[in-house]
Amino acid sequence: MKTHLSLLVLSLTSALAACVTDYTKSEAPNNLRVDGAERSAELSFIPGSARLAHADAIAQLVAAGQIRPSDRVTIAAGGPPRLAAQRTAVISSELLRYRIVADASPLDNIPANRAILAIGRYTVTLPPCPNWSSPPQAEYTNQHNSNWGCAAATNLGLMVAQPADLVSGRAVGPAPATPNVTAVTRYFEDRVKQPPTPTASPFSAPTGGGGGDGGGGAPGGGAPAGGAAP
Repeated sequence: MKTHLSLLVLSLTSALAACVTDYTKSEAPNNLRVDGAERSAELSFIPGSARLAHADAIAQLVAAGQIRPSDRVTIAAGGPPRLAAQRTAVISSELLRYRIVADASPLDNIPANRAILAIGRYTVTLPPCPNWSSPPQAEYTNQHNSNWGCAAATNLGLMVAQPADLVSGRAVGPAPATPNVTAVTRYFEDRVKQPPTPTASPFSAPTGGGGGDGGGGAPGGGAPAGGAAP
C-alpha cells in the first residue's frame, strides 16, 4: 500500500512539474507591433522657380490630416540639381512650421516643376500588459517571467515620437530645432498636447486631442503612433 501511495505522489509531482516548466516566453511575447502605410502627395512649382504654385498647398495637407508630425516624410523635387535643392529647402522649411521634419530623397523621373512627398505613417500596438500568464514565483528554469519587459515595451510604445524609428533609423544629422524648442516651450507654459483619439486607419483624420500629434495605442489595439511628448 505504501509503495502504491509513493508511486501516486511521484506521478502527481511529475505532472505538476511538467505543467510549470512547459511555459515558454513565446506563448506571451511582450513585444510592440508596428504597422505602417505609405502614400504620396504631389506639389507644383512655378516653372523655373522655387516658389510653390499654390502657397497654401502644404497647409491644406496638414489641415486634412494627410500629413502629421509623427509621419516619416521624404521630399523628391524635380528640376536641375541646384533648383531641386532650393525647392526641397522651401518645402522642408514650410513643413517645419507644423513641426514636421522631412528628409531629402532625390529620385529620377520627377517632372520638372513638381515635387513628390512620400508620407509613411505607422501605428504602434502595445503588448497586453500586465502579463501574468506564467506563475510569478521563481521556477529555476533560467527563463524570464511572463511579465518581464512589459513596462519597458509599453513605455517605449507610448513615448516614441515617430514610430517609423522602430522600423528603421534615420540618417544622423543636426537636430530639428523648431520641434524641439516648441515642445520645451509648451512644457514650460503648461500647454502639453494630449494624443488624439485612435482611428481605425493610419490615414484617418484625428478626432480629438493633440491636433495631429500621435499617441501610443492601447494594449492589444492600434492607434496613431507617436508618444504623448510635450
